[in-house]
Amino acid sequence: MENTLEEKKQVLLEIINHKDYKPMKIKELGILLSINGDDEKRAMLEETLEQLIAEGKIIKTKRGKYARPEAVNMIVGKFIAHAKGFGFVEIEGEENDIFIPAPYVNGAFNNDTVAIKLIRRDSKGKRKEGEVIKIIKRNDSDVIGTYQKSKNFGFVVADNKKFTKDIFISKNKSKGAVSGHKVVVKITDWGNERRNPEGEIIEIIGHINDPGTDILSIVRSYELPMQFPDAVMNQLDYIPSEVTEEDKAGRLDLREIQMVTIDGEDAKDLDDAITIQRNEDGTFTLGVHIADVTNYVTEGSPLDVEALRRGTSVYLVDRVIPMLPHKLSNGICSLNMGTDRLALSCLMDIDKKGNVVNHKIAETLINVDRRMTYTNVRKILSDKDQEVISEYKDFVKMFEEMEELAAILRDKRKRRGSIDFDFAETKVILNEKGEPIDIIPYDRNVATKIIEEFMLLANETIAEDFFWQELPFVYRTHEEPDPERLATLASFIHNFGYNIKGEGEIHPKEIQKLLIEIEGKPEEAIISRLALRSMKRACYTVTGDGHYGLATKYYTHFTSPIRRYPDLQIHRIIKENLNGKMEEKRIRHFNAILPNVAKQTSETERTAEEAERETIKLKKVQYMEKHIGEKFEGVISGVTAWGLYVELPNTVEGLVHVTTLDDDYYIFDEKKHIFIGERTSKIYRMGEPVKIAVLSVNKVERTIDFELVSEDTEEEE
Repeated sequence: MENTLEEKKQVLLEIINHKDYKPMKIKELGILLSINGDDEKRAMLEETLEQLIAEGKIIKTKRGKYARPEAVNMIVGKFIAHAKGFGFVEIEGEENDIFIPAPYVNGAFNNDTVAIKLIRRDSKGKRKEGEVIKIIKRNDSDVIGTYQKSKNFGFVVADNKKFTKDIFISKNKSKGAVSGHKVVVKITDWGNERRNPEGEIIEIIGHINDPGTDILSIVRSYELPMQFPDAVMNQLDYIPSEVTEEDKAGRLDLREIQMVTIDGEDAKDLDDAITIQRNEDGTFTLGVHIADVTNYVTEGSPLDVEALRRGTSVYLVDRVIPMLPHKLSNGICSLNMGTDRLALSCLMDIDKKGNVVNHKIAETLINVDRRMTYTNVRKILSDKDQEVISEYKDFVKMFEEMEELAAILRDKRKRRGSIDFDFAETKVILNEKGEPIDIIPYDRNVATKIIEEFMLLANETIAEDFFWQELPFVYRTHEEPDPERLATLASFIHNFGYNIKGEGEIHPKEIQKLLIEIEGKPEEAIISRLALRSMKRACYTVTGDGHYGLATKYYTHFTSPIRRYPDLQIHRIIKENLNGKMEEKRIRHFNAILPNVAKQTSETERTAEEAERETIKLKKVQYMEKHIGEKFEGVISGVTAWGLYVELPNTVEGLVHVTTLDDDYYIFDEKKHIFIGERTSKIYRMGEPVKIAVLSVNKVERTIDFELVSEDTEEEE
């Protein structure tokens, strides 16, 4: 047992996983390992067993014996609670989770590690069901909620509705909080079926009526780090504000080539620049130049460790929580106009059909000539705005060539079957108090599409290069959709007269054809959404398994190292390879660390997306609260057993509850996704335009309720 904890765990796992192993108590394991009588070694054995239990690899039975979960007919996984009392258990490596009915939750809370027994296996399309037998490890996250004070005690209502019980707070553990304070609670007693959990307040975020408290509560609930550790800030003292002559040495100098960045008006972390040249034979040379962040974020440094922990920058409605400190993200790593910057460039020769016939990856020295915005490029190319054209006259030809090449690339991508889900994203406009004053869809115009195409091409080119070199790498993977979900989609669209060719494995081109076919039709919204829901979630992997949605075998994320860690990580690999340092030792090193990088960054990406979505939902509810009673036109975006979801042009979605449909008794047809009136045969289906009035909002649940407004009602008014 004279070895590291990881090695000890491995030794014990080999013993416990052996086919002849029978569950043993710690004393029996001690005898087997010849360590009985040595208190220090027994303590180490105990610690190792506890670690394996915490990881869900073994369990301790009621009789104190250690075994694999499967050996005692148990499965270990993470419990995901639902506000209505039931839950699901996610099993690592398993695609489908296990449903836990409310009576069988047995005191588990959201994100607890639990051991369950199956009470129903897969049958006739019904999912597995289980019962929580043992809570192996409690979720140690603090709880964010609203404090309510009474005479002798208080309680906290959790913001996360998956935490289904109020938390009791004794008077001496309230930290002086008053009713309406948003607080952070540490759970001290998890309670039981009859008794609520207990906790102590460890931080008061602010009052619910104070500006910014609402967003801060979401930040804390998702455990998003607001401050950088001292070690990171200290490292910044050694990073220059401008590129040094020493760092410029030995790089391909591209400062004389006309170069621009194109971003949103309020972007401050500019990590990609573009050069383009039309050659005499009609081909193009496209340069995608990406900030060389790894020159300053060295492997294993405090900056690197913190960047991996964060995984990504988080873009909330009122703030950005950056992956890297501003001195880097807005300073020396940002490709600011008129300043020398270090870059990692992908220079691609592209033929008239959009094929990359040759490419070069190089460490470069660049200097951006103009900082362009999507708006101004749109004004030049689409609006033909003479004033803006005059202002940027030296760059107009460049933008026209960009538009031409982007169109060629987009056409090639469409022909191979790449899928474009063009849902409107939301931009919330806030006043100085953080109050929403307008909600508008993001403008996805000719300029955004140009940058999109160029970034996609660079990412594909880099991925294919390293795939065939068979070097360790991080890929962006999008698996094929679940056949059952595609079968459901095929069955549904059949009601509208559409079909998808193929059985089992359906080529993305079929999905793309469907989206083109439904464009502009009333049913476009419903079918697009269902098609999107049939897709799997993209993630980071160390194997190049392809990207289904883009219909490509090769894809990675190379173009945003300021805000995404996978991009930063592969820059490091690319540079070591360029400089001849990718020897066997380094290959082994990267093979060892990259699986964790892929897993960690996939998880942080998901957390960031959820936090971003929650802040937008919150601001939408606050905005619509000011419009209660007002009427709007919208489109039915969802039909469920409990009512109709209606989406307004500004992307706000609300529910028309079935109980408010009082002109008839409506029956929900689950297969056709419609409501049909029993007496009138009136039908409500997705994609239909309707008029609604805003009925109410719930700021705690972050929901909005609408009611339909009939033409008769409007005429009476």
